[in-house]
Amino acid sequence: MAKGLDVGTMNIISGKQDAEETVFVQQRNSFVEIEYSDMAEQMLSRSDVLHIRKDDAVYVVGDDALSFANIFKQETRRPMRRGILSSDEKSAIPMMKLIIEQVAGEPTRPGERIHYSVPADPIDSDVSVLYHQKTLESFLGDAGYDPEPINEGMAVIYSELADNNFTGLGISFGAGMTNVCLAYYAVPVMTFSIARGGDWIDEQAARATGKPIDKVTSIKEDDFELDFRTDVGGVEGALAIYYENLLDYVIENITREVDEEDIEEGLDVPVVVTGGTSSPRGFEALFADHLEDANIPFSISDVRSAREPLYSVARGALVAARSEEAEEGSGSPNRSEAVERSVSDGESEGDADAEEEAASAEN
Repeated sequence: MAKGLDVGTMNIISGKQDAEETVFVQQRNSFVEIEYSDMAEQMLSRSDVLHIRKDDAVYVVGDDALSFANIFKQETRRPMRRGILSSDEKSAIPMMKLIIEQVAGEPTRPGERIHYSVPADPIDSDVSVLYHQKTLESFLGDAGYDPEPINEGMAVIYSELADNNFTGLGISFGAGMTNVCLAYYAVPVMTFSIARGGDWIDEQAARATGKPIDKVTSIKEDDFELDFRTDVGGVEGALAIYYENLLDYVIENITREVDEEDIEEGLDVPVVVTGGTSSPRGFEALFADHLEDANIPFSISDVRSAREPLYSVARGALVAARSEEAEEGSGSPNRSEAVERSVSDGESEGDADAEEEAASAEN
């Protein structure tokens, strides 16, 4: 039994296969500190609120942190910033370890394979992801897993482009970073990240409107729609402005990287967008509209959204983990075939059409 783990700035999500169903477990990657009292800790325990005590403070962790922050008019604290472990947060490592333990659970056997997502090094920042990657590897190894990193953009390809022979451009719009991967038959041709994502949008909108960042985040996650009919002076109007600015920035960097990598002009590939930041209605259409004006040297056949944007990276990491198990079990050196088998094995009856399309494409 293998698992996939999406380690995101906003959410940490695990995926595992249970018969015909993929089961996801999710926690918000944040925490808030409240004053300790015996009564408070008892109430939190009775209510199954994820928390830990340290000295004279109690830390509420995960999904409940945002609710507590809004009640106590505090800002949540985040173990990760800009896609990697935060160097400014002294409690980042213990909090991340607690959340990962809750989300991944215990391995079903010693050395269970788990693929965990890591971003590529950003092209617009001098940040390195190596320390972040190795720290996560240590967490998971200590828990009894056999951990393997997977590029976040490549996880999107595994999750969403089985019907196109794992060929296309996958873009994961996360909270801390935006990850991009161009793959050809499950082989990455170009991978990079951009040090902007949903957090950048929230920060800019909060600064423009004078609202707390957590309040802006709540509005964005609560039925926000990119329809550009909202009042420009309000939070939703500011969010729309900075969403559009982020898309232009991402497309500009994709165009530059494609030119530098000298990608073949004859390609005709789909683009799939995913990640929590891509969740608002209207995102796919807005991105496709901006992409039409871009000077990208290869053809875009279509732009599509992931089936479940929040779970796409965890699903792709699970596909990679299961394919590696299948490859080891069969002794086959063909990674692409193993990936296809793991996708087919994990599909429900409702995905039968997609499986048939993939078989037709191969023939």
